[in-house]
Amino acid sequence: MKNYKLQVARLLLQSKAIKLNTATPFTWASGLKSPIYCDNRKTLSYPEIRDVIKEAFVSNLQEMYPNAELIAGVATGAIAQGALVADALNLPFAYVRSSAKSHGLTNLIEGDVQPGKKVVVIEDLISTGGSSLKAVEALRNTAAEVLGMGAIFTYGFKSAQDSFEKANCKLFTITDYNNLLHEALAINYINQNELTQLEAWRKAPELWHST
Repeated sequence: MKNYKLQVARLLLQSKAIKLNTATPFTWASGLKSPIYCDNRKTLSYPEIRDVIKEAFVSNLQEMYPNAELIAGVATGAIAQGALVADALNLPFAYVRSSAKSHGLTNLIEGDVQPGKKVVVIEDLISTGGSSLKAVEALRNTAAEVLGMGAIFTYGFKSAQDSFEKANCKLFTITDYNNLLHEALAINYINQNELTQLEAWRKAPELWHST
């Protein structure tokens, strides 16, 4: 199985799906100050990058989950990517909403997920893991068998790792924070001082402040 981690990390930076700025940090919805901002939906605008990410998912799934029977995307960021992966594998596709619709059939899951089906969940980003694992729970509540989850990128927070272990859900990612920093330094996107700050943020994001 080909290792896509460094290649995809570089593509995320080149497409500006991920931005790094230690001098003027970003503010997340939670209020957390962060030197990194990630919006992997941007990759969908670049066919060549979109294809590499799709191929990376397909390669991992064929190696790790050859018995998968359905692909489920997590709304909204992973709907398109999940559908691309399902199409490449010729598998059924469904997606999980963040909350049930307030009208119509009040669906939480869109698509046909039958009890006992072996499902792999596709996500675009893992931060704390909370919303991602809610999707896993929703699928398990249909009596589907969740084999695991794959995501484009993870910050690698220990709290997220602990949450996935507690939920007994295996996780693989196409690339991650460590590989991103490696590539950012290699292409002179960041310097050594910025690297130190970025490493400090990941260890204690709630205590981090720019210098």
